[in-house]
Amino acid sequence: MNGAQHILEAFHRHRISTVFGYPGGCIMPLYDALVDDMGVDHVLCRHEQGCALAADGYARASGKLGVCIATSGPGATNLITGVANAHRDSIPMLVITGQVPSGLIGTDAFQETDVLGMTLGIVKHSYLIEDASSLPAIMEEAIELAQAGRPGPVWIDIPKDLLLTEVADAPCPRPRQQHTHCPDLTEVLAMLRKARKPLLYSGGGISLGHAEASFRAFAESSALPAVVTLKGIGNPGKHNPWNLGMLGMHGSRAANRAVDECDLLLVIGARLDDRATGKLDGFAPNAGMIHIDTDAAEINKLRTADLAIRGNLNEILEALSDAVKDMPLAISDWQKQCRTWHTTGGFQAADNEEPLAPITGPAFIRQLSRIAPDDTVIACDVGQHQMWVAQHYEFDHPRHHLTSGGLGTMGFGLPAAIGAQFADRNSTVINVTGDGSFMMNAQELATIRRYKLPVKLIIMDNQCLGMVRQQQELFYDNRESQINLDDNPDFVAMARAFDIPALHIERTDQIRRGIETILAYNGPMLLHVAISREENVWPIVKPGASNREMIDETRRTSTANKEQIA
Repeated sequence: MNGAQHILEAFHRHRISTVFGYPGGCIMPLYDALVDDMGVDHVLCRHEQGCALAADGYARASGKLGVCIATSGPGATNLITGVANAHRDSIPMLVITGQVPSGLIGTDAFQETDVLGMTLGIVKHSYLIEDASSLPAIMEEAIELAQAGRPGPVWIDIPKDLLLTEVADAPCPRPRQQHTHCPDLTEVLAMLRKARKPLLYSGGGISLGHAEASFRAFAESSALPAVVTLKGIGNPGKHNPWNLGMLGMHGSRAANRAVDECDLLLVIGARLDDRATGKLDGFAPNAGMIHIDTDAAEINKLRTADLAIRGNLNEILEALSDAVKDMPLAISDWQKQCRTWHTTGGFQAADNEEPLAPITGPAFIRQLSRIAPDDTVIACDVGQHQMWVAQHYEFDHPRHHLTSGGLGTMGFGLPAAIGAQFADRNSTVINVTGDGSFMMNAQELATIRRYKLPVKLIIMDNQCLGMVRQQQELFYDNRESQINLDDNPDFVAMARAFDIPALHIERTDQIRRGIETILAYNGPMLLHVAISREENVWPIVKPGASNREMIDETRRTSTANKEQIA
């Protein structure tokens, strides 16, 4: 087999059946090999960034490896944002690009770029193949490395001539076996039993470690009041009575207050991101901290833990769950207090019952959450709509909530929804987006049409960059700068140009009909939702401030960001 055929052989060996790509000159030998290979389902997106983000969405929704392919030069550079997005959120991804022939590397040849140099900070590891005989072993290593430990993207750059070079069949190295053992948890349990106000804080590491079931069992058996990060939404399930919701910049007042007053913070699979913690020296000021994570690099990175445990999350959580079942925690007063805070300071925004009133973002999302099936996958873009979904949609599983956390990539949602739909062709997948984000990768409507994907599209259109406008209003003396999008196209007509039916709604009494119509339609459909330009996301913490300095709609004065939680 030649190098290209060895790549496809590795796909088969690892049961990689779906890849996302866009052909070009230096990757053409791999595409030629695909002609004779019916076992790999190649998805042709309409932009290389769409390929990377679709592979990302596929991996998030399925828990499997996402794969994207592109050619050299602009093909590779167009992948970079999507790969950086996967890196920041620790998504397992294999990236394969063609490179100019070996003899032309370093000569500024047509479509040559230094892929390794440009991507050094956004990959878990990268390779430039210099000898075709090394390709089979590198493929094995790259596929394993992308998924092992803390996952992430691994990039293989292959010169065109080596894709065509005959490579002798060689035994591939067996994947390294990771032998783990559950660490001693005696001190963890002692600190939990001593604490009077312990709080469970979980993040995206739960689903990355495939520890959803063991985490939920521990959350239920311990009955710890709990908060989640943006990527941890769905960890406790939608029916856990102790879940206070998301913390941080747009977190609930209840969640942020519980963090502020707890005496022990049990952090599991979270990295203490600045959007979650706010100003670090004001974060959980009265609490000791236990930090449990798979990745040693996250422990003590931003805040020194009183106790750090590194290991397999499933093993640790199962052991903790068994221990607290045998001896329940004595925290009834704290549970009662947190429940009171949740009742008065959770995301209980009232639905607008005036039928002819304009649609508000929270009211729309709350109705969507009630109407959509429990296993619906929501792929968000970035902005106000993203925060409304995080606040008001009730997710039953973290893999149902696809969102760009670390990088905040506008344009993520549509290709991510496409990837999620390929992960399960029978699932309900909805891209909730804003008018600004939608235009970033609108060309992927053609991908939906080509593959007849039943993705549902909801555009929440306020004709501006809403989150930027909100921060300009609150923190820049309302000096608006370059946020108007009032020349948006007719999104309904745009969708129909791609043979996707579309509806427009603008009043409260149209919400239920609009949602039910797109969900009932047997195929892709777009719902264009007009919302007010002036609508804001509440609460909000000023960037760099402490989470206790939350601003809500009743505190939007010049001194509001100095007030503490009431």
